[in-house]
Amino acid sequence: MIHAGLENRIALITGANNPQGIGAAIARALAAQGARVCLHYFRTHQSLEGDTEAAGEGRYHAQQAKSAQDIAREINSAGGAAICIEADLGDPLTPTALFDFIEKQWGAVEILVNNACYWESDTFLPPEQETVAKQVETWAARPQTFRPDVFDRLFAVDTRAVAHLMTEFAQRHIAKGATYGRIVNISTDGAHCFPSEVTYGAAKLAVEGYTRSAAVELGKFGVTVNCISPGPIQTGWITPEFEKDLAVNTPLGRVGTPSDIADVAVFLASEQGGWVTGQVIKVNGGHSV
Repeated sequence: MIHAGLENRIALITGANNPQGIGAAIARALAAQGARVCLHYFRTHQSLEGDTEAAGEGRYHAQQAKSAQDIAREINSAGGAAICIEADLGDPLTPTALFDFIEKQWGAVEILVNNACYWESDTFLPPEQETVAKQVETWAARPQTFRPDVFDRLFAVDTRAVAHLMTEFAQRHIAKGATYGRIVNISTDGAHCFPSEVTYGAAKLAVEGYTRSAAVELGKFGVTVNCISPGPIQTGWITPEFEKDLAVNTPLGRVGTPSDIADVAVFLASEQGGWVTGQVIKVNGGHSV
């Protein structure tokens, strides 16, 4: 029998407010193993228009506009331990504030899951090149041509905040003299080459580089650092038509579910995952190999 050894471990999961999302699934899975989970979130879409029930951009934004309070209540009602906090990771003061908040509630963070991201599609092609619209995942509008402000917004949340959170984790872990620590970063299996989402892909690829460097630096302190690289995951954004197309082009014949990612995150956080570090693990049904 596998025994994860996560009872009463303290975990911070960023970007955990979408009930159908990866962050919420990881929070539920860790809590089911006895970990105490703090669900971070930030609502980027406060007002919504149009159809928010069908899968697609409207549905995804509707999910992102929710708080994590219902998910925390769900976990607590099931006998777990969960708290939540809203904070903008684009603010460089947020990482320190998150760790301070959790330490006042429970104690030192032992598991850090960097799941939160900001997303906009962009391209190197000029606007008149309409063929780029055929490259972008069809749930979203045509990508805009690269702009510095888009770069700044994406890298502030998707890359800088991840590095800052890992630094905060490492400093506190070392100061305490702790011997167990787990960092799990979430990337995308398109990070190495992402036409029509060029800045998002680059931001995630940078996270993969941070993962390897942190694994080397923090290993002697008992901290493992790994990265999960998901393929297409149905978190509300994939339309039925697009899901069929993706399934045909995926060896295992379906798109992923948040629980597929959560299962791997639990393993990486567990005692059984203690000899795995510095890895970027594709969890994608063979979508890219």
